[in-house]
Amino acid sequence: MARAVLTISSKNYSSWSLRGWLLCKFAGLPFEERLVPSDDESARRELLLLSPSVRVPSLAHDGVTVWDTIAIAEYLNDLVPEAGLLPRDRAASALCRSICGEMHSGFVNLRSALPMNLKAHHPGFVVYPAARADIDRITEIWQQCLSASGGPYLFGVRSMADAMYAPVATRFATYDVSLDAPSDGYAQRILAMPEMVEWTAAAKMEPDELEELDVEF
Repeated sequence: MARAVLTISSKNYSSWSLRGWLLCKFAGLPFEERLVPSDDESARRELLLLSPSVRVPSLAHDGVTVWDTIAIAEYLNDLVPEAGLLPRDRAASALCRSICGEMHSGFVNLRSALPMNLKAHHPGFVVYPAARADIDRITEIWQQCLSASGGPYLFGVRSMADAMYAPVATRFATYDVSLDAPSDGYAQRILAMPEMVEWTAAAKMEPDELEELDVEF
């Protein structure tokens, strides 16, 4: 299989970069990482939630360039269907696409109130009601999928849905969010994946270059 290039930004702050990176790992696609510097204006605007970035993540493979995380997921599913990024069952596949789309376009209050920051930890963090509603919806999704599939991942085996929701697990850990037992177990399972351990270790080695995101809560 042709080697790919995945362009990402900060491993500490960029949830979208993490999603694209996990999707490539789940698909078993060999790839080279290319890091957009944090002083790049497009990357900074994405990380500061001022605008969605069309550059990060971006996957270049075999003469094709794909950006936007959902598009990357669909491309990889077409390329490596045996990886199981989408369930083979029609109903499960439709549900997987739906909850990925909901993550992709929704949960704005969660994103703004609990920005991804793998280096930080805020015990006793107070979550305001609008963000709490997003948390409740996410745990509802997790419980629905885990109950239907039997776990250990949302659709039994790892899928694009687990990649899409992995950054949420990091947010819950960073901001000390209390979860019910099934949701907490799932979040811990995601954080313990070898790929997440690798990503987190690299994130913690990054220099602190985005002072706007290192605020005191």
